[in-house]
Amino acid sequence: MATPAAAHAPVPPLAADVTAFSLGRLGAATGGLLGLAAVVIAVLALRRPAGRLAVAGGSLGAKAAVGAGLVATALGVLVAATAGGGLGTGNGLGGAYVALLLGLTGAALGRRALHRTRHTR
Repeated sequence: MATPAAAHAPVPPLAADVTAFSLGRLGAATGGLLGLAAVVIAVLALRRPAGRLAVAGGSLGAKAAVGAGLVATALGVLVAATAGGGLGTGNGLGGAYVALLLGLTGAALGRRALHRTRHTR
């Protein structure tokens, strides 16, 4: 008995391969790392006074944290808006949410540190 050729057609996968690194994953990973850096710099700016050896302290660190946080947030929004499929499909949507969260946190903490450095002078 012969079966139709359509019955044996390969089914396209619903999710990306685990080892594949798509543009969505790259953008989400970049945004997540940038957001993490923003949070770390903002915390250092909040904890350390501005000094000669404190690179992340003072207004420079606070401005860097705000800038990095905003860029990470923008990357997270871009990847989340263009990702096809839902969470777990390999398009970077989960990483985009992490980038959004870390970016907003880093920007908020950086703004707080910037506000503190302006009012302590």
